[in-house]
Amino acid sequence: MTRDPALLIALLIATLFVLIAVVYPLAATLVQAVSPEGARVLGDVLGRPVYHRIILNTLVMGLVVAAIGTAVGFLFAYVQVRLAAPAWLKRLIHLVALVPVVSPPFAVAIAIIVLFGRSGFITSQLLGLRPDIYGLPGLTLAMTLSFFTVAYLNLAGLMRGLDPALDEAATNLGASKWHVFRTVTLPLLVPGIAGSFLLLFVEAIADLSNPLVLGGNYTVLAARLYLAIVGEYDITTGAALSLVLLVPSVVLYFVQLWLASRASVVTVTGKPSGRLQLIADRRVVIPLISAALLITALVALIYLTILAGAFTVSLGANNAFTWRNFEFVLLGYGSKAMSDTTTMSMIATLVAGLLSMVIAFLVVRGKFPGRSALDLGTMLGIAVPGTIFGIGYLLAFNKPTTLLGVTLLPKLTGGAAILGGALAIVMVYVIRSAPAGLRAGVSALQQIDPAIEEASISIGADQAVTFRRITLPLIRPALLTAMIYAFARSMTTVSAILFLTTPQTRIMTQQILNETEAGRFGNAFAYVTVLIAIVLLVIGALFALIGNRSGAERDTVLAQPPSASQL
Repeated sequence: MTRDPALLIALLIATLFVLIAVVYPLAATLVQAVSPEGARVLGDVLGRPVYHRIILNTLVMGLVVAAIGTAVGFLFAYVQVRLAAPAWLKRLIHLVALVPVVSPPFAVAIAIIVLFGRSGFITSQLLGLRPDIYGLPGLTLAMTLSFFTVAYLNLAGLMRGLDPALDEAATNLGASKWHVFRTVTLPLLVPGIAGSFLLLFVEAIADLSNPLVLGGNYTVLAARLYLAIVGEYDITTGAALSLVLLVPSVVLYFVQLWLASRASVVTVTGKPSGRLQLIADRRVVIPLISAALLITALVALIYLTILAGAFTVSLGANNAFTWRNFEFVLLGYGSKAMSDTTTMSMIATLVAGLLSMVIAFLVVRGKFPGRSALDLGTMLGIAVPGTIFGIGYLLAFNKPTTLLGVTLLPKLTGGAAILGGALAIVMVYVIRSAPAGLRAGVSALQQIDPAIEEASISIGADQAVTFRRITLPLIRPALLTAMIYAFARSMTTVSAILFLTTPQTRIMTQQILNETEAGRFGNAFAYVTVLIAIVLLVIGALFALIGNRSGAERDTVLAQPPSASQL
C-alpha cells in the first residue's frame, strides 16, 4: 500500500465511504434505539400484545410470500432449463418474468386494486364480486409477483450449473425421471432453494410500499415504523422498531449468502460433463408449461393494465382515452420528479458501478487487514432494510458530520439540506446498489489469472494504470451488470428515500405512492409507464456503450497486451 499511492487512496476512499454512508447511519439508529428513551420504547414494543400481533403479521407475511415466491421461481427455472419446449415460448416466459425487476414493487399492487379490488374491473364488472383484496391475500399476491424473479434467476443459474452426468448415471441405473428429480436434482438444489426462500423472506418483511398500498388493517413492522416517523413524528419509536426489524433481516440475509456459496460448490466436479437430457414427457411438460403460462399471463395482464390505465381517464370507471395523465407527468407537476430521479439515478449508477469494481479489486487482489470487513460493510447496504437506512440518515445527517473537529459533510437531510437532500438520496442509491456490483466484480476477478496484472506491474505500471487498462476491460461484463442493476434499483427504490425527500427534490416512486393514496390511479400508471420506459432506454444505452465491446476488447487485451511506453 505504501509503495503504491493510488491503491492506498482507493482503499481510503472506499473505507471512508462505507464508514460514512453505511456504518455511521446504522450506528446512529442503534444508539437511538438503545438510549434510555429507546430502551423504554423497545420494552414497550416487546411487551404489548398489539406489537406482538404486528410482529406475528410480519413473520406470517414473510413466510407465505417466501414459500409461494420460491415455488413460482422454481417452476419458471425448471421450465426454462429442464423442459423441452419451443425456444420462443421460453423466451416469452423469461422476458415477462423480468418485467417486475424494472418497475417499482408496488406498481403490481396498484394494478391488483384496479383489477381485483372491491370495484375491480374483473371481480366487480365481469364477475359481479366484491372481494376484500386488502390485507394478507393482496399482499401475498402483489409481493409474490414482484419478487419471484429473484428466486427464478437464482435457481435457473444453479440448474444450468448442475453436471448432467449425475442425472445420466442415475438414469443408466434404471431410475425413472421422477426418481432422478427427487433423489438427485432436488437435493443438489436444496441450498439454492433455501437461499432463495430466505432472500424473499427478507425482501417481504422489509418492503414498505406494498403494505402502504394494500395492507389495509393488516399492519406489519415496516408500515408501523413508517407511521411512527411520518404520522407521529416519533423517531425514537421508529429507531426501536428498526432494531426489531434489523436483527432477522441481517441474520437471514447472511445465512442466505452462506447457503448460496454452498450451492455453487456442487457444480465443480472435475469430470467430463454429460449432455443435458430435456424432459419431453407430455404428462410433465403440459402441466408445468400451463402453470408457468398462467402466471406469465397474470403478470402480463397486470402490466398491460398499467399501460392501459395510463391512457384512460379512470380505468374501469371512465375508460375514455386521454393524454392528460402523461401531460401531468411529462409537462406538468411530475416533470421535476422525472428529471430529478433520472439525474440522481444516473449519478448513483456511475458512482456505484466504479466503486463496486474498486472494492471488488481490493477484496480479491488486495493484501491488507480488514478486507473481509470492507466486504461485509459494503454488503450491509442490501442486507439492511431500506427503511432503516432512511431513519439512520435522518438521525446521522440532520446536522453537519464532523470528525476530530473537522467537518466531513454538511447537513444532508431536512429542509435546509445541501441541494435539497439530493446528496443523501444519491448516497442511499449507491449503498443499496453497490453490493450487487461487488458480488459481480468479485466473481469476475476470481476467474482472471493474477499473472496478467502482475505482468503489467512488472514493466512499470502502477495499480491505478493496471486497473484502468487491464483489469477494467477484462471485467467489463461485471461492470455492465453493476451499472444496470444500480440504475434499475435507484429508479425503483422507495422505502429508503421516503424520509429523505424535500420539496426541492421530488422522486418518481414517492410521487407514484402519493398519487395512489390520493386515488389518482391514471397519474400513477403514467408515472410507472414513464419510469419503466426510462429504465429500459438507459439499459439499452448501457448495453450499446459497454456490452457490445466487452468481448472484442477483452480479446484484444489478452492477445496484445500494452507495451511499457503505452502503459
